[in-house]
Amino acid sequence: QVQLVESGGGLVQAGGSLRLSCAASGRAFSSYAMGWFRQAPGKERESVAVISWSGGTTYYTDSVKGRFTIARDNAKNTVFLQMSSLKPEDTAVYYCAAAHHFTYTRREYEYWGQGTQVTVSS
Repeated sequence: QVQLVESGGGLVQAGGSLRLSCAASGRAFSSYAMGWFRQAPGKERESVAVISWSGGTTYYTDSVKGRFTIARDNAKNTVFLQMSSLKPEDTAVYYCAAAHHFTYTRREYEYWGQGTQVTVSS
């Protein structure tokens, strides 16, 4: 069992930056791939970024490449999402999730946080 708690969301102007954190508790955090997903009103939840258990492999959806960076600190059981050059279309609830293998497919994630709201004003 893994419990995930996101933090760091908020309101930011377009072009600004935010850093999301996801603190994990429970067993063997370092053995899980971790992903960040987001869901905007009226839209499906989509994968934003994924990082392997070691941090050596990452994936980004095309719309955030070059602007977002995913990282993890296994000693602190935490995964981060650094978001820069934010756009109004990045507005969504952001979720972190844990999976047993590296994947960007939502249904393959077993554990989810409660989400944190990110709002980007124009």
